[in-house]
Amino acid sequence: MKVILLENLKKIGSIGEIIDVKRGFARNFLIANKKALYASKENISRVEKIKTELSKKDNERKLEAKKIAEKINKKIYKIKRLSTETNELYGSVKPTEISKLIIESEKIEIKPSMIQPIKDIRSIGKFKVKISLHSEVDAEIIIDVTSAETIQ
Repeated sequence: MKVILLENLKKIGSIGEIIDVKRGFARNFLIANKKALYASKENISRVEKIKTELSKKDNERKLEAKKIAEKINKKIYKIKRLSTETNELYGSVKPTEISKLIIESEKIEIKPSMIQPIKDIRSIGKFKVKISLHSEVDAEIIIDVTSAETIQ
């Protein structure tokens, strides 16, 4: 199915580009989240007219993302969790917890879907976590997991 992108998307395309994607991806994600339109003649001409406006909005989002990245990049966030004697956690640290932690400490809202741990956080230690703030702006934080108590 052919669609026209309304914003820059990492690994997919840029504003105004007509791409061919699977029907479900187009309908359930791109069009549902207003990231694309069906590639009809009317929509193509409409996107051509508003392309500069869309680019301005994208640049504003990019600047905002850069500001957030400057605030949180390379910061260390501490989490205390229950662990076993072998330093394994009961469960794991999820992106939703990391998101709440950043909101509490920095007053910056980051959606859990933007947070990508490099590997699952299932033990005590320091873990790098990548945060995708914009298609062109990423930040990296460190989650320091310490033991609250050990359970025998």
